Parts: sequence; C-alpha cells; structure tokens
Amino acid sequence: MEILFAIIIGVLYAAGIYMILRRSLVKLIIGIILLGNGANLLIFLLGRISEGAPPIIPEDSKMFLEAYADPVPQALILTAIVISFGLQSFAIILVKRAHKVVKTDDLDEMNATDEDS
Repeated sequence: MEILFAIIIGVLYAAGIYMILRRSLVKLIIGIILLGNGANLLIFLLGRISEGAPPIIPEDSKMFLEAYADPVPQALILTAIVISFGLQSFAIILVKRAHKVVKTDDLDEMNATDEDS
C-alpha cells in the first residue's frame, strides 16, 4: 500500500510542477492544488499507515499496550487542507480580477510593461 501511495505522490508532484511551469494562470492554480494534495498525501504516508485503536490510555494503565493510530499527521493534514483551501480561493479571485483588468491569463502578456498609445 505504501508503494502505491509513493507512486501517486510522485505523479501528483510531477503534474503539479509541470502545471506550475505553464504560462497560464489557471494552470498555475491547478498546479498549486496538485502540489498541495501531494504534500497532504506525503504527510499521511510519513505518519505510518496502521490499523489500530484510538490513542486512549485506560485508567489502570500507564502506557499503550497495543497498536494505536497516530492522530498528529491527521491533525496536520486537516490544518493543511484548510490553509490550502483559503489559498486556492484567494488565488481564484485574484486570477478572475486580473483577467477582468488585463483581458488575458497569459503570464508573459501580463508581464509586458510596454504601453501602446
């Protein structure tokens, strides 16, 4: 299962970097989304996928006696999802406004400082 996740993470990172290197702002946003999802899967994979009980210690025990699921990577992923959603919504609104003003989503045309009068 870990091998499959590693391959999926590699594909998400490769596709995300490829999309970021394109000239369109829409493709840039899609690339950022793919990289964010790849990072979330990487955090999930580094937290070791294991089936186990929730990490609750019984009152008569001082340590875990059986396998347990680690909640820290899951909490990190939830935080990353919320932050990436905010970044994506801001980027989409920014691209919409830039397209309205400049009438293009090509980064090379937006970067031109020549003014035709």
